[in-house]
Amino acid sequence: MSAEMQAAVLRKHATPPEYLQWSIPQRGKGQALVRVLAAPISPLDLLCASGTSYFGAPKLPYIPGTQGVGIVMEADVLAPGQRVWFSCDAGMKPGDGSMAQYCLIEEASALALPTEIESDLAAALGLSAIAAWMALTWRGRLQPGEQVLVLGASGAVGQVAVQAARLFGAGRVIAASRDKDGRALALSRGADAAVDLSGDSVDEISRRIAAACEGRPLHLVIDPVWGLPAEAAARVLAPEGRLVNIGSAAGASARFESAIVRSRLHAILGYTNNALTHEQKAQALTQILAHAAAGRCTIEKEMVPLEQVAEAWDRQAASARRKLILIPE
Repeated sequence: MSAEMQAAVLRKHATPPEYLQWSIPQRGKGQALVRVLAAPISPLDLLCASGTSYFGAPKLPYIPGTQGVGIVMEADVLAPGQRVWFSCDAGMKPGDGSMAQYCLIEEASALALPTEIESDLAAALGLSAIAAWMALTWRGRLQPGEQVLVLGASGAVGQVAVQAARLFGAGRVIAASRDKDGRALALSRGADAAVDLSGDSVDEISRRIAAACEGRPLHLVIDPVWGLPAEAAARVLAPEGRLVNIGSAAGASARFESAIVRSRLHAILGYTNNALTHEQKAQALTQILAHAAAGRCTIEKEMVPLEQVAEAWDRQAASARRKLILIPE
């Protein structure tokens, strides 16, 4: 094996990575060297690379990529030649990530993939699907028959949340997004209603959400956007309703009226994949991939050569509706 590889290297915060030659990493105890087949560009990658995340600015230069799919080349326990999905901490802790021809991973982070799942689909679902799945179940405690609102339904997490809520037996699923095409996509994948989140009037957006509920209680909100949409949704949330926040695509802060939160016994809950063990991630993704293999769960995606990483990075930052998957040569 050559001592060098091609990689996407971030050399300045808040700028796209560069396609450069880089040294192949050397494996340590408990690690596996993986030849990367597919590496998605995720909102977490963009956030970490901005230098403004709550993890702190990552030391430069580094290779981004918090997850991917690859073939095990060397390991202590994993079998060489095995195809796996994996997660890693690039951008959150020192070390390089998946946007390269080769990547070092913790062996415990690897999940063997079934042959019927394509690598790009597994990569596209990955952590986004895990977040949607666990926000609905572990944090949101969704019960059959409940009404669910998914904010940011055009994004990767939102797309999966709409489908997963239906799989978990939600009574009604409402998809909300500023993206007209994203709302149409959500309706085609099982949402009962769609709400336009565009505009800057919290009163108007609250009215739209309430109308979509058709007089039925809103039990659970899955929220990857925060900001004004979260404020509007909280106003409609039923007594003892839950709002699970996953991200802040629409704003870093949201205002909730104390009287409403207290009188209705609302639960405003935070969620992060970083709170999960490797076992929890593996269990969730195994279930998700089983549904994906049966055609019950998918996501909009596009494969892009790794050498086009700078262009793909900017495209992903501009629109979250289609997950861009980097493919090393």
